[in-house]
Amino acid sequence: MTTRRGFVAGASAAGVLLASRIAQAQKGKYDEGASDTEIKIGHTNPYSGPASSYGVIGRAIESYWKMVNDQGGINGRKIRFITLDDGYSPPKTVEVVRQLVEQEKVLCLFNTLGTPTNTAIHKYVNAKKIPHLFVATGASKWGNPKEFPWTMGFQPDYHTEAVIYAKHILANVKDAKVAVLMQNDDYGKDYFEGFREGLGKEVGRIVKHVTYEVTDPTVDSQVIQMKDSGANVFFNISIPKFAAQSMRKAAEIGWKPVQYLNNVSGQVSTTMKPAGFENVQGVITAAWLKDPTDKQWDNDSEMKTWREWMAKYNPAGNVQDVNYVYAYAVSFTMHETLKKCGNDLTRVNLMKQAASHQKLRVPLLLPAITLSTSSTDFYPVQAVRLQRFKGETWELFGDVLAAESS
Repeated sequence: MTTRRGFVAGASAAGVLLASRIAQAQKGKYDEGASDTEIKIGHTNPYSGPASSYGVIGRAIESYWKMVNDQGGINGRKIRFITLDDGYSPPKTVEVVRQLVEQEKVLCLFNTLGTPTNTAIHKYVNAKKIPHLFVATGASKWGNPKEFPWTMGFQPDYHTEAVIYAKHILANVKDAKVAVLMQNDDYGKDYFEGFREGLGKEVGRIVKHVTYEVTDPTVDSQVIQMKDSGANVFFNISIPKFAAQSMRKAAEIGWKPVQYLNNVSGQVSTTMKPAGFENVQGVITAAWLKDPTDKQWDNDSEMKTWREWMAKYNPAGNVQDVNYVYAYAVSFTMHETLKKCGNDLTRVNLMKQAASHQKLRVPLLLPAITLSTSSTDFYPVQAVRLQRFKGETWELFGDVLAAESS
């Protein structure tokens, strides 16, 4: 028995010594999901379901990391990008994120898409202390480092975007009577609350407020209700499938309000074209990215680099789809964050670096818009411009407008 105890103790000491030598041989400090040779990143996207038009974002991000790996990786480490389909279903998101964290053991989650889906994992990833970075949703809740220090947004927040629309309506539409179509979840509610705040004492100008569920086949009945309310303004808070449906239906029934469309559905290829270009003339939305259908960017150096990337890494991709622009911009931001980590690829350091960008110029953001973060500011992109649909593309107008944290 004594001999056995001695054997165990000796083995333990040898194990400690071996572990110490391995640690000394490593180039840096690591948490699960990172090593001298690899960084594992987890991601979810709706490759199926009602929001599947966003699926190209995940595939484009995958292509971006392929480019990075072809160039030698980040500080000598290759990116292993694991992307799973959640179908835009919160219970499925919980399932696949647990798989990424507990089985795949990723270092972090990056650009998981959707407000209801990210809401479903918000507390879990923060309890697990997993970096949950640059989420693909503009809900204002992602900028709350005091309560959720492991989750950070990316794009301008929905609340402020809606405030901007409300103020523009009050300044530009005579005797405005507003009808609101809203997706019935946290994404829709965030926009609606911001819109009401922007109207202030004029909130009574909302004469009709209707909702839909993502499982609904159409929103035709809601559009008819809005027309019948006598509204002359339509604020459209919906994902591309329903945004296209609703604008097309409005035209079919002869309703011609001034239309404001939330930015997340502002894609020409997935929303405006399916709605019918003749039906969406004059629609207003917010913008913070260069749109590839806007000819003013044809000779822009950033757009040229993006088109070269598209040709090489996304040859079947639609070069008119701004989702590919978004994917490139957010991936660049994550790329820069990981580079700043150097050889300290711990989760704490990753969050520290994500929260220390100062006026970072991210390719394909509109001129005069940069990205900044701090330990108290988790709203990276903080400004937008308004744009109006004309012909077959968007036309920017007005000044750069500040968003939430500013």
